[in-house]
Amino acid sequence: MVSSYLLPQEGEILNIVQETGSNLNIKTFRIKPEKELKFKPGQFMEITAYGIGEAPFGLASSPARKDYFEVSIKETGLVTEALHNMKEGDKVGLRGPFGNSFPLQEIKGQSIVFVAGGIGLAPLRSLIDYIMDERFRADFGQVQMLLAFRSPEDMLYKYDFEAWEKSPNTVVKYTIDEPCVGWNHCVGFPHELLKAELDWNPDTIVFTCGPPVMIKFVTMELKNLKIKDENIITTLEMKMSCGLGKCGRCNIGHRYVCKDGPVFNMAQLEEMPAEY
Repeated sequence: MVSSYLLPQEGEILNIVQETGSNLNIKTFRIKPEKELKFKPGQFMEITAYGIGEAPFGLASSPARKDYFEVSIKETGLVTEALHNMKEGDKVGLRGPFGNSFPLQEIKGQSIVFVAGGIGLAPLRSLIDYIMDERFRADFGQVQMLLAFRSPEDMLYKYDFEAWEKSPNTVVKYTIDEPCVGWNHCVGFPHELLKAELDWNPDTIVFTCGPPVMIKFVTMELKNLKIKDENIITTLEMKMSCGLGKCGRCNIGHRYVCKDGPVFNMAQLEEMPAEY
């Protein structure tokens, strides 16, 4: 008998949103699985473009939504190109969800900061949307977000921003790399803005995701702000392939990112070889 983790179920593409221009070409896909999908923020799915291959993508929507899920995909290779060429109503294969998750129960009542760079906002959005849900918002403390993009044209989920900004006890700030006409928000890289733009206490929980160099410098600054290593949480999706720990592509020392992660805190990462 073939394991359910090896045999994909079918999913239908319900909606496609072009998030950015051709310079990055990121699209968000809303997909309805044939069976109800139960997942946790931070987990990922293997998505198959039939006849081409499959690839892992972090779930980018709240697990409270039971009838569909969303993933945001940057066009980078054969599988992502095939997915980008699909249209609403097309079918894809689905395996998962896989991996561990963000510590949802442990952060209730805590002050939370999200620091995202570019498409690194996608896996964080699953947790953000859950926390921002009016049914759950009171379970969590203050939420601050610093969302970084190369330029205004590269911003993801602009249609979410107003709801996030209006959520109780929430502060959302935006930054781009270089100033431009009409931009009235922050300018600069995230690590340069953390201290001045956000409020901090020693028990703040920080979720960060973005390019590796961004995570490196953000983490260094968080340490300067005396944030505990176990309270700095990120995700290492870029190294995964099969999702089952069989192909070996994502092993770092004795760990497999797809099985032991993709979510790790900085205390865990510092026990691993510096390959991530």
